[in-house]
Amino acid sequence: MNMLSVAEARARARSRLSSSMAAWAAGAVDVVRLEIALRPPTEKQVLADQNAAADWAASWRAVEEKADASALQIDWEDRNWARIGRQRVPIRLRLTTPAEVAAFVGGDTARDWRTLRDRAALIRQRLGADGKGDADRFSAAELGPGADSDPLASAIRSQAKRILSLTDGTFATVIDVVDWLRSHHLGSLRPRQLPIRGVDSKWFEAHRSLVTTLLAGVGHAGAVTVLDAEPRLRLRILDPTVAADMSGLDDISAPISQLSRLPLAPSVVFVFENLESVLAMPTWPGAAAVHGSGYAVDGVARLAWTGRARVIYWGDLDSHGFAILNRLRSHLPEVESVLMDEATLLAHEDLWVPEPKPSSGTFPELTGTEARALARIRAAGDVRLEQERIPWDTVLARLAAAVGQPAPGHLGAGMDGFAGGESRLGEGTGRSDEEPR
Repeated sequence: MNMLSVAEARARARSRLSSSMAAWAAGAVDVVRLEIALRPPTEKQVLADQNAAADWAASWRAVEEKADASALQIDWEDRNWARIGRQRVPIRLRLTTPAEVAAFVGGDTARDWRTLRDRAALIRQRLGADGKGDADRFSAAELGPGADSDPLASAIRSQAKRILSLTDGTFATVIDVVDWLRSHHLGSLRPRQLPIRGVDSKWFEAHRSLVTTLLAGVGHAGAVTVLDAEPRLRLRILDPTVAADMSGLDDISAPISQLSRLPLAPSVVFVFENLESVLAMPTWPGAAAVHGSGYAVDGVARLAWTGRARVIYWGDLDSHGFAILNRLRSHLPEVESVLMDEATLLAHEDLWVPEPKPSSGTFPELTGTEARALARIRAAGDVRLEQERIPWDTVLARLAAAVGQPAPGHLGAGMDGFAGGESRLGEGTGRSDEEPR
């Protein structure tokens, strides 16, 4: 039989409530229309299993009897069947308010709905104007084309999951903070400077999105502009003569804009995924090394002096290492890679480890050599060859070959520089031909 059970109908109603509760709560919706066909049996189906048909009808009768008079409506029809006579069967369930839907669904979903509904109502009561957001004081023409006529409702809807996830105490604090900020325009501040008792920088960072969205929803988006800390990069100046000109400062961690203003003109910039590799680099005339893991490589392209240098990238031989290379090359198309080839991968097969969460993306900026190495990594079951596992003498020799200079001494011996000719930052070195992509 194809009859819809009470449990199946509840599942459908639950899905509708879950997908619609944000909009219903944000808009203070009173009336909805949810009709669920119950698929009553035919006479032939009833004759095939009369007990099942009777139990099904009884289950819907029990639902109707347990519900309040206004909680739901079940439509019944009389069917005049030739062999079993007149029978009354349920054909449709009607739910016409969010409360009816929640009462029928029950459980955690209904509880979530009631919490979200009540919190949305409190937001409107505390933050709205006459029960609505401040923007409602303006006509649609004044708001301009494409503007949301109820920005507070939009704010509640977009932040519904966050609003629902808060404890009662934290939610109350959020409302207090938004209410205070809309009355005290502070301009641009660091999170630590917010003069709200009990609200520290950690609290604000955790709830910043909700607070700023609600402020925008009540027409006070400019009440406070919270200044974020600028991303920082770790830089090592490998040329000792340049470091000497900077009072010996050769290991710097600073905001990107400040690093970009340094009076540097390196002929080669090494960008390594792992910090230990940056820190292990020996002195190297004309060179600098930057720690560029993950999204940090976006900042490398913002360093003004990288545009005048050869940029050589070396990362882990795994999908994420190539993802970082692809990202860096999207900003700096002339980036070269070292030790990111199939030969290096296969020469250290005994050092492979599984990559825990490989990236399945496509990387159009890779060269043919790089793409083949990535394909071999994936074919081998998403393996990883970490930078630290490749012998350091091998690394230095490959880097020197890429730059076109003699290799530094093995292990720590290279800290005194090269045996070959000196070059200062900016004097330039030879550039090997890059494989076309």
